Amino acid sequence: MKTLPALLATAALLGSVQLLNNSSSKGGTATEPAPSFVSYRLVANGDEASCAVKRGAEISKGLSLLTVAVNCRRVLPGIERAKFWREQDDGTVTFSANGIDPIVTFAVADGGDYESYAPALPLLSLAASIR
Repeated sequence: MKTLPALLATAALLGSVQLLNNSSSKGGTATEPAPSFVSYRLVANGDEASCAVKRGAEISKGLSLLTVAVNCRRVLPGIERAKFWREQDDGTVTFSANGIDPIVTFAVADGGDYESYAPALPLLSLAASIR
């Protein structure tokens, strides 16, 4: 007779644990991961020129591959040579041809966007798109 209540209590406990696991794995209380921003639109402020930029796979901490559309030379001559995206701990981002020497440097702006500060002109904005 004592076995039946013990079995019922065990079944209720296991059912509760399973219910909690299912609700957290479906987003009940767990936070959803932030979307990855890998595609960008590079725009020269005050100009109609814009082009596509894509951040690729990370190859080391803070250093990722970069694909810059050929027509980006209209936005900033020489930027089409950039092959690397380097993100610093302070959130600044540089584009470079060799992974070290920056062609352009961006600071974090509103939302998932960036604004250039080096070179000083032209001022560039880098707007993220969810992929």
